[in-house]
Amino acid sequence: MSQLRRSGPSTAGRVAAGVPPSGDPASSRDPASSAAPIAPHLLPLTAAVGADGRLLVGGVDICRLADEQGTPLFVYDEEHLRARCREAVAAFGPGVAYGAKAFLCKSMARLAREEGMLLDVATGEELSIALAAGASPSSLVLHGNNKSAEELDTACSLGVHRVVVDSSDELDRLVGALAARRTGPGGSAPAPQQALVRVTPGVEAHTHEFVTTGREDSKFGFSLASGAADAAVEAIAAVDGLELVGAHAHIGSQIFRLDAFVQEIALLVPFVKRHGLSELCIGGGLGVAYLNGEAAPSIREWASVVHAACASAGLAQQVRVTAEPGRAIVATAGITCYRVGTIKHLPGIRTYVAVDGGMSDNPRPVLYGSGYEAFLPRAASSPRPLPARVVGKHCESGDVLVESARLPADLAVGDVLATPVTGAYGFSMASNYNRLRRPAVVFVGDGKARVVVRRERVDDLLRLED
Repeated sequence: MSQLRRSGPSTAGRVAAGVPPSGDPASSRDPASSAAPIAPHLLPLTAAVGADGRLLVGGVDICRLADEQGTPLFVYDEEHLRARCREAVAAFGPGVAYGAKAFLCKSMARLAREEGMLLDVATGEELSIALAAGASPSSLVLHGNNKSAEELDTACSLGVHRVVVDSSDELDRLVGALAARRTGPGGSAPAPQQALVRVTPGVEAHTHEFVTTGREDSKFGFSLASGAADAAVEAIAAVDGLELVGAHAHIGSQIFRLDAFVQEIALLVPFVKRHGLSELCIGGGLGVAYLNGEAAPSIREWASVVHAACASAGLAQQVRVTAEPGRAIVATAGITCYRVGTIKHLPGIRTYVAVDGGMSDNPRPVLYGSGYEAFLPRAASSPRPLPARVVGKHCESGDVLVESARLPADLAVGDVLATPVTGAYGFSMASNYNRLRRPAVVFVGDGKARVVVRRERVDDLLRLED
């Protein structure tokens, strides 16, 4: 068995060159290396190739796991997840939160908490899953650009760690939620609910339009340039039972250019200093490599740039600087396994390879033009000379998983085909389009596999119907 070497293309060279991330339709692969085997740095931390050429993750044979559990199948390397959580805590400190929207189930919530991360939840439903996993309210940060009165009532009655205030209308609802809280022991007033104000800093991150969130034209937060953020601080300060402790910003997702975070910090630090805030959360958004020729900064490298930028901007050392990585924690930990059902050669046009999943388990290619690789776990180190388009089984021409895949020449119907780096925004964005059942989720480690989310059954699809 051989452990795969994880070295990839130079991060510094890629960032300096401004190569677009795979979330951008402008991404392209290097033709000279397109037939190369799948790059090891795109595979989970414990990935290894057995003597027979088959891929093992966490000591588990991936083809055999797909045979046992069925496909499509989400597979996560538990050691990879834990390693990235530990890296985040070491880089940013105990206030760092896992961006749960990237991938959330009870087992993931427990794992992140065990490794010292808070949980950033964006809806009442995500909050409920975190609580069901045993997370304490004091470990939860509630986000969202349109929190309902019910969500705010729940958060304030529980006393979550932070509520991120996103709009004036939301602040009005928050006032009502605070007024409805029960008094403390002996009739005392409850402890103030701590809050962050979400600031729109006006940074144009180099990423896909749909995941750019820090520019002026955004549904998120209070504009810094217009003075709305300063006005929001004054409004929050006037609310009884609400304590503003810091500022929060998020400039986008799948960001490779660390200088975007430097710009964000340069704009936010004067705001933090002006209002005497004790906390600055820079959000998440760190990009990950999806294609063989891509490389991305590590969480440690990201944090180093952030801390240096804060110091350069004159932020006091006692101000806590936090972040909310999501994709960077889980993306490369996961692979999705499919079964090849149809191979259709169109002479002079292309080869279509149809699998038993599609846009219902990974909508990112359809939504963002996101690029992925594909490979056969039975031949993990083999060259991939066959150009093909990997498509799903949905009744849509746009149901494309890998636009320009490369696969081994001996690809056959019945093969298990895998797409790497699918640990983020696959399971969490999955749907039942065409009434397909959502896949199971399996964690692997120490030679064992455990189902953490079972595959949906037809009974599940019918349960809510009259």
